[in-house]
Amino acid sequence: MLKGLGGLGGLGDMAKMMKQAQEMQAKVVQLQEDLAQITVTGESGAGLVKATATAKGELTGLDIDLSIFVPSEKEVAEDLILAAIKDAQAKAGAKSAEEMRKLTESLGLPADMKLPF
Repeated sequence: MLKGLGGLGGLGDMAKMMKQAQEMQAKVVQLQEDLAQITVTGESGAGLVKATATAKGELTGLDIDLSIFVPSEKEVAEDLILAAIKDAQAKAGAKSAEEMRKLTESLGLPADMKLPF
């Protein structure tokens, strides 16, 4: 008899842990798919420039008010565009972290636990 394994009960616990790990992996994969569908919008210049991105951070669109296209203000237009993109990326990161926190909490894990992506 193998005393170190705690009888067959230890094997049952291992099977349960493996099943839970598979379920967690499936939920992480689903979250990745969900993050690709969730969009956020970053803005600059009081809404003159808007950048849309997925919660995974992929830029999907720009909406630029024509009033920023003044030849003598080229640098201002570039700055507004970059600021809107950066704002969208920051919002995407925050949304991704929020969704991950919800997932880890639903699995009974610490909210700040980092799961692999």
